Amino acid sequence: MKLRDAVVGESQEVFDAIVIGSGITGGWAAKELCERGLNTLLVERGRLVEHRRDYPGEGVPPWTLDERGKVRRAVIDRDYAIQSQNYAFTATTRHFYGNDRELPYSTPADRKFLWIRGNQLGGKSLMWARQCYRWSAHDFSANANDGHGAAWPITYQDIAPWYAYVERFIGISGAADGLEQMPDSVCQPPFEMTKPELAFRSRIEARFPDRRVIMSRVANLTRPTRAQLALGRTACQARDECGHGCSFGAYFSTQSATLPAALATSRLRIAPHSVVHSLIYDHARRRVRGVRVIDEQTLSEREYHGRLVFLCASTLGSTQVLLNSADRHYPQGLANRSGVVGRYLMDHNYNASMSARIPGYEDEYYAGRRPAGIVLPNIHYEPKRYAQGFARGYLLTGGSYREGWQARGQEAGFGEAFKSRLGQPGAWRMQLYSQGETLPRPENQVTLHGTRKDRWGVPQLHISCDWSSNEHAMMEHATRTGAALMRASGYEDVKTHIASNPLGTGVHETGTARMGEDPAHSAFNRWNQAHGIDNLFCTDGATFCSIATQNPSLTMMALTVRAVDYAVREMKAGRLT
Repeated sequence: MKLRDAVVGESQEVFDAIVIGSGITGGWAAKELCERGLNTLLVERGRLVEHRRDYPGEGVPPWTLDERGKVRRAVIDRDYAIQSQNYAFTATTRHFYGNDRELPYSTPADRKFLWIRGNQLGGKSLMWARQCYRWSAHDFSANANDGHGAAWPITYQDIAPWYAYVERFIGISGAADGLEQMPDSVCQPPFEMTKPELAFRSRIEARFPDRRVIMSRVANLTRPTRAQLALGRTACQARDECGHGCSFGAYFSTQSATLPAALATSRLRIAPHSVVHSLIYDHARRRVRGVRVIDEQTLSEREYHGRLVFLCASTLGSTQVLLNSADRHYPQGLANRSGVVGRYLMDHNYNASMSARIPGYEDEYYAGRRPAGIVLPNIHYEPKRYAQGFARGYLLTGGSYREGWQARGQEAGFGEAFKSRLGQPGAWRMQLYSQGETLPRPENQVTLHGTRKDRWGVPQLHISCDWSSNEHAMMEHATRTGAALMRASGYEDVKTHIASNPLGTGVHETGTARMGEDPAHSAFNRWNQAHGIDNLFCTDGATFCSIATQNPSLTMMALTVRAVDYAVREMKAGRLT
């Protein structure tokens, strides 16, 4: 089935399943439900984005663009003041970002939050950084072991088979590193380290036995399987244009992988331009009957009905839907008798950075623009290994590069000799960034604003959160550690910096509708199923109990396919009707 043939508007059909959101988890839910025989409706609040056809920034040289690819300040101030703070926002990617004027939310004056939005078919799977790491047994037991946050209701062993299932399909490049705190994935060959990175790894691992320097594991194909080739995907070309959209299908996205797989079943229907207002709850049957949506363009209302509902609208998007589905039976929001929905918002802390000049290697360079880097995994991964002054830990990520004309563009000069000099590579440099774990705290909270609504009549979110003293101490430690590692490697001009970027900068928000065994203290159970509402599931980051140091996307995907497997088995057994 072709994409546009799957589009529906008004529909009287009662679907076997409705999936809200089409990003990383929504695409997976749609694929799995369709392949297991369920007629599935994928509800997306934004426009259609067709693979290859709708990537206008792909392969466009910056010198052909107005302002050489920069977005004019007046445009940023008017439409993208928040979105433009994301690292991947440029003139060639801004069409994948939401318009701030149309997507308002509020924060206290002293507790800011950056909500990065990708409201189109494929969501932020078109914009993500593709870092894929399994969480370890320590990550799933951390809350129980040190008392910060509620215990996870699942273990690493529960999710490990689903990690492997996801990894085989999406395609991850990486090595078998044998790390307790970062278990190996099913991987395709890794990208190569540069000569300075190889030397850095050798020196660090020789001097610090508990430290490892590994190649990052990214969802970019390096040796595609037959199944991946059959979907129209091929190997990464090392263009580093992933955020523009990839016609090669080399990086995993809804468009390149899960969507074509779902369409191949002919069981998928897609409702674009459908802003979910709320869920329709049937109190007599204790079931969700469907969803109320507002047409993004016409503002007209319609409903879709289904036997099973999967919330995959992103952490804050799903939370907003739950809160706005309050009624007399669930006055605090649907699935929120515990009162935890909206609380325990987390994100990764990237505020510590380190840089240095690497002497030597003037005869070395690299080919292509590798979409990967190096990672120094967290060594503070269990209570007995915690550093003094804070709980949990951080990993370091980054890599080496040679300075180019961009770094030398402020030098004085003109004429042929100056131009020739700018064309020569400069010194080698190393850059490292923290990726620190945030503790789950109830005061980091999102609520519905009491009076403000967006243009579709949906109450705006009010987001109140901040870093704690634990995160501040962690960033201080990260800068000292990074600087010490660089100096131990013989690097020069070592510099450190601690930024004051707010939560949301990492775009890894999680935790606002956590899972758990006890309905009194959680919203969803160990199968990502709402307590007391058996046909409602949520599988995006909202249900996380902690955030670990590794990126969350692979865990979200694994939880999604695990939940679909459970839900379909329950339906076929007659327990979800």
